[in-house]
Amino acid sequence: MSDKSTQLLRIGLPKGSLQEPTMDLFNRAGYNIIAHSRSYRPSVDDKELEIRLLRAQEIGRYVDLGFLDCGITGRDWIAENGADVEVVADLRYSKATSLPTRWVLVVPEDSPIKTVQDLQGKRIATEAMGLTKTYLEKHGVQADIEFSWGATEVKVPELVDAIVDITETGSSLRANKLRIVDTLMESYPQFVSSKAAYLDPWKRKKMERLALLLNGALEARYKVGLKLNLPEHKLEAMLHQLPSLRRPTISHLAGGGWVAVETIIDESVVREIIPELKALGAEGIIEYPLNKVVH
Repeated sequence: MSDKSTQLLRIGLPKGSLQEPTMDLFNRAGYNIIAHSRSYRPSVDDKELEIRLLRAQEIGRYVDLGFLDCGITGRDWIAENGADVEVVADLRYSKATSLPTRWVLVVPEDSPIKTVQDLQGKRIATEAMGLTKTYLEKHGVQADIEFSWGATEVKVPELVDAIVDITETGSSLRANKLRIVDTLMESYPQFVSSKAAYLDPWKRKKMERLALLLNGALEARYKVGLKLNLPEHKLEAMLHQLPSLRRPTISHLAGGGWVAVETIIDESVVREIIPELKALGAEGIIEYPLNKVVH
């Protein structure tokens, strides 16, 4: 059990491409983190949190070894490092979109390589040595795998026959006239804990509360709240015509004849719904942003 006077949760957050979306996620979850450009120890308005900014590739290993209580890193890097950690929560966000990142086997557009079997005896460059080795072994293929320190996609075909690289949308690969042969793994960030921290009641409760708020912020990403007043006799017509307004909260207004309606909907449909609500006689229509939606 943690001593109450020294209760502290040490958490590692990813530095680099995931840093900005992760900081934004924490902000929407209610945590104000201030990270100076050259600092690896940002400040946060929660005295029970101690944050370290580290490469995502390292966080799982440091959590496994107990140097950190918990951290956020990709499922791919946990697998790559063979980190023995507890998964507190899956966090479905990425660098630029809500799509998962993918580790893909890539060759030039005009390469004769069509399947993984065509890699027998070939050379492959990648940062994910472990994932690539496991993938080739699974398919019974022997090939030379070399570690890439970066700019992996420029190494084919002059230096290697193929690469295993990470992508979110595939646009960069297409721009470099590269073709995806296969997907090795899809990955989202995971909130993971060390075995020891997970067994500590205070730390586990702190992590579970943090995970609840982070997932609540993710759930609210593409949703908005909608309020309006509507003539009561139009209520059934509204619910029939606009099924996206499922299970709204309905309150009767003073004076009778009108109801107040409030609901949460996908932001993408608001531009279609508001004119239809107005046509049904709705008044006082208000759209407002959401920070968290907790189910």
